[in-house]
Amino acid sequence: MLVGVVSDTHNNINNIKNIIDIFNNERVDIVVHTGDVSKAETLKMFSALNCQLVGVFGNNDRSEKGLKEISQQYNFKFQEPPLTLNLEGKKIAIFHEPELIDSYIEKFQDIDLILHGHTHIHRQETIGHTIYFNPG
Repeated sequence: MLVGVVSDTHNNINNIKNIIDIFNNERVDIVVHTGDVSKAETLKMFSALNCQLVGVFGNNDRSEKGLKEISQQYNFKFQEPPLTLNLEGKKIAIFHEPELIDSYIEKFQDIDLILHGHTHIHRQETIGHTIYFNPG
């Protein structure tokens, strides 16, 4: 299974078009957005993906009207963080703000991968047996 991860798109239309092209060309099976889409019309653009879109709302999404409605209309699975997934036997927890991770981590058992955004800084590190990843 090929998973695409994106974060903090912040209504950057050109970048989003490029991201969608890359993910479609690479034939990813699922795309995870770790928050801060910023506008409902921007989220709608992700309907051009040839795969499922899941994600969490970021701090810039929480006051934006229409994101939940667009998510429902296009059958995107978006929610307030954390979102947990089980993909091919791997347990994944998705956050936006990394500072929220510590307050939730004890509630999750055996997480293989934690995805987050918010900082706009790439992160890939392993702590214990858990991989932490921020696409930047």
